[in-house]
Amino acid sequence: MKRILVLLLSLSALCAAAQETYTQEEFLRRYNNLTDRVGAAGVGVETLLNKWEAAYPEDVQQMLARFSFYFTRCQSSHVEQMAQDRYLGREPILPMTDSLGNKCNYFEVTDFDEEMYALANQAIDQAIAAKPNQLDYRLVKIDAMMAFEKGSPDMTLQQLKALADIHFKQHPTWEYSGLDSIDNEQFKAFMQDYCVALFRLGTPGGAEAFKSFSEYLLTYCKDDPLYVNNLGSYYLTKKDYKKAQKYFDQVLKKDPGNMTALKNCILMARSKKDINLEKKYLTQMAKYGETETDRAGAQARLDAYATKK
Repeated sequence: MKRILVLLLSLSALCAAAQETYTQEEFLRRYNNLTDRVGAAGVGVETLLNKWEAAYPEDVQQMLARFSFYFTRCQSSHVEQMAQDRYLGREPILPMTDSLGNKCNYFEVTDFDEEMYALANQAIDQAIAAKPNQLDYRLVKIDAMMAFEKGSPDMTLQQLKALADIHFKQHPTWEYSGLDSIDNEQFKAFMQDYCVALFRLGTPGGAEAFKSFSEYLLTYCKDDPLYVNNLGSYYLTKKDYKKAQKYFDQVLKKDPGNMTALKNCILMARSKKDINLEKKYLTQMAKYGETETDRAGAQARLDAYATKK
């Protein structure tokens, strides 16, 4: 009787093992099918992830799925009324004014569970450790961190600086899902995207991080117009026109047709109501503008000023 019981238990274990044994590809396929139906943190996802991790603890796709699960789970949201036009770079979900004409816009605000976020961060760190040259994994971590920190991106700034150090000092051969290769110009473009994202937060912390990261990148990319223009834009928003013009002129000295610098200089001159300064940059725009429309528009404004004399 005892032998029969042992045999039955053994057969039961074998059947269970047979039912739960999948290849890594099959786990990924089942995961994708499930999340397509219930979302990244829906019913059954965690159970599947636990089985996947038990079978293939070193599978990077499992780590990424775990990150997606926890990062989704750590977020909730509520609607909040604010007397401003934008919140963290986003427009209101319901723009309104009160009876006195004051703004009372409604924004969706994301809340984060810190413990869940920490688990998400741990999962993406494991994926990065497994494939340190996979640049998109590092950017996913930074994107999540920026969302978590909201308007005070202190940790995000440190992560961005650390990534710049890795790139410019160690010169890794980056990989990126969907791209054949990542050269220096593509990496710089990614970094500029983050500069813009920091600027668009529209908070004091975001503005200072934008300035700090742009200055840091210039230590590696001396006089790069992308980042020099950033500093001009920073001082333009601060209405420190003298410093803003210094940086924009630095760009235009090397690249007379740089549209970012030209447009900002014209905007600056109009803000100062300095017609002579505006004419200076309009003349340059009329000569070096990127498109015929830019050149013709600048010339038309110059002609209008000439007519007023």
